[in-house]
Amino acid sequence: MSAAEFLEKLLDGAEVVWKPLGDIAQYSTTRIGSDQLNQSNYVGVDNLLQNRAGRVNSNYVPTSGNLTEFKEGDVLIGNIRPYLRKIWHADRRGGTNGDVLVVHPTDSVLNSRYLFQVLTDENFFAYNIQHSKGAKMPRGSKTHILQYLVPIPCPDDPQKSLAIQGEIVRILDSFTELTTELTTELTQRKKQYNHYRDQLLSHPSGNMAWKPLGWVGEVRMCKRVMKNQTSEAGDIPFFKIGTFGREPNAYISKELFENFKKKYSYPKIGDVLISASGTIGRTVIFDGEEGSVAKFGYWVC
Repeated sequence: MSAAEFLEKLLDGAEVVWKPLGDIAQYSTTRIGSDQLNQSNYVGVDNLLQNRAGRVNSNYVPTSGNLTEFKEGDVLIGNIRPYLRKIWHADRRGGTNGDVLVVHPTDSVLNSRYLFQVLTDENFFAYNIQHSKGAKMPRGSKTHILQYLVPIPCPDDPQKSLAIQGEIVRILDSFTELTTELTTELTQRKKQYNHYRDQLLSHPSGNMAWKPLGWVGEVRMCKRVMKNQTSEAGDIPFFKIGTFGREPNAYISKELFENFKKKYSYPKIGDVLISASGTIGRTVIFDGEEGSVAKFGYWVC
């Protein structure tokens, strides 16, 4: 059974209404004193983990000033560099600063864990990135976030709606658990790979020399493309900081691409592309596919 068929069976013909987030939730405006905070219940953007991985205890706790309160069930979203996908479903009461948005459900026909799952979807992150502002330190738009549409099944039948939301949460949480297990396994395999790689690069005779990157190849910078030169659709895929090495979500015109290609150096097939900002150090081997190399990056040829 496909995912679409399963969802159709689960809904059993039920109506689904898409509501703006601002109609079913709001930002917390309640303040909390720093004297009520400690390492475990203070959340700053720095101790929110990337890619929806939750949070760790903070190594810094403010000693003065009032902060935004969050409660169990609230959804906390890192509002700096939204492409990092920092988000957490609060399991306690605590406080945070202005770099983290606290979304508090206000509709009784809303499972807070269901809202969290909706806001961890790639569509939300793409939407948030699209409407973010700022070049060096982009921030999500609080106004646009509240306009994001959330699907609510059976809005006129609270009991059935909450039952459907609960089942969706159960299924997605089980997938999250499996993903966590696979991620842990992958981490261990990477450590194993690094160990054997280091062994292979250490010749027992000691006849091994480590050379600067510029010694083995020429390092070239790519040309920066400004945000106002990109669009949601177009001729040439454009890889930004968050999409470098992944699927592009922006495009540039064919004319701009050809103009840059004539004026500036362009990689050859087999060159190694390296991100130089944001996802610093991520590498991709250029396969010759037509497109902008990256918003910020350099390559070795």
